[in-house]
Amino acid sequence: MRSIKAAVVRSAGEPFNYQSLQLDPPRADEIHVQIKGVGLCHTDLIVSGGVMPYQFPAVLGHEGAGIVRAIGTEVTKVSVGDSVLISFRSCGSCDRCDKQLPAYCRSSVQLNYSGRRLDGTTPLKDQHQGEVSGNFFGQSSFATDVITYERNVVRVKPELPLEILGPLGCGIQTGVGSVLRSLQVEAGSSLLIVGGGAVGLSAVMGGAIADCESLVLVEPVEARRKLAQEFGATEVIDPVANPEWVKECRGRYPQGFDYALDTSGHAGAQESALKCLATMGVLGLVGLGSRENKPPGRANLLVSNGQTLKGILEGDSDPDEFLPELLEYFQQGKLPFDRMVRTFPLSQINQAVTAVNDGSCIKAVLIPDEEPTDESRC
Repeated sequence: MRSIKAAVVRSAGEPFNYQSLQLDPPRADEIHVQIKGVGLCHTDLIVSGGVMPYQFPAVLGHEGAGIVRAIGTEVTKVSVGDSVLISFRSCGSCDRCDKQLPAYCRSSVQLNYSGRRLDGTTPLKDQHQGEVSGNFFGQSSFATDVITYERNVVRVKPELPLEILGPLGCGIQTGVGSVLRSLQVEAGSSLLIVGGGAVGLSAVMGGAIADCESLVLVEPVEARRKLAQEFGATEVIDPVANPEWVKECRGRYPQGFDYALDTSGHAGAQESALKCLATMGVLGLVGLGSRENKPPGRANLLVSNGQTLKGILEGDSDPDEFLPELLEYFQQGKLPFDRMVRTFPLSQINQAVTAVNDGSCIKAVLIPDEEPTDESRC
């Protein structure tokens, strides 16, 4: 086994505990990756907070990037020494995967949210040999090293800044993919985005790539509104200073928006976005709200206006296809997501959580601050 460091959640609602763990060597179908950087995502926080059921203690993290250090005998996609992004896991053999929609894989819950391999084991143990849930999104990358799988990884050019690329595997692909893949926004159309966090600002960049004629962001934080304008937003709205913003939008855009995307998860914001939608318009829902949230709009209004509500997961991304596309946009200067990133040592993950929660940080990326050490195999 290998001695590693990881940020462990001992039970729901507790802070992360940075500690030593033991990591199994890779099995025949597994890949050992040394993490160079990992994004902190809202999903990590709602799982650690107990909003979604999970087996604790656990190592979370699902926006990893790193170097392949060992591979199992059945692995052919990558080699030792390759730089890789790690995204969500899918089976690769169901009808959804066959249609290049792996985010909706029939086995998605078991592969991404069970905390276990398919045989019920976990690759992580604590110093007392107690089991610690791993395999979160097929990676559990709040750690110096992880076990992952071929369906998770995408190779990256070694000259790219690997440490900050991890968010492409979830948050960035969700925002950009929601616009380009899920909504399939056309050039010259109008798009309203509610919420200017990492996903919302990524959607703004996606709208600019799609060449939207009207690209409007609703966001209360001034610094994020300013960044959105630099990313290509044609207009930004402060909903706190202008609580009548829906009425104002209907006045400025009397036909309504062709597309709208809510990244906030708030029922009121979703309802407001729907009120701004044109006939035949589509409202995409990305943000996870509370369990009490009800879908916006009444059915008869949706019918009479020919409108569509669309749930979106991972931006309908096929990582093998879409992550290389995002990397090209990044290299071309069309996707400057690095301007949203603030790095923290992995050992300071709780400070990163505070910075994200208080709004002072848009996208936190955690950098392992010490090299792991090899130990004898068990």
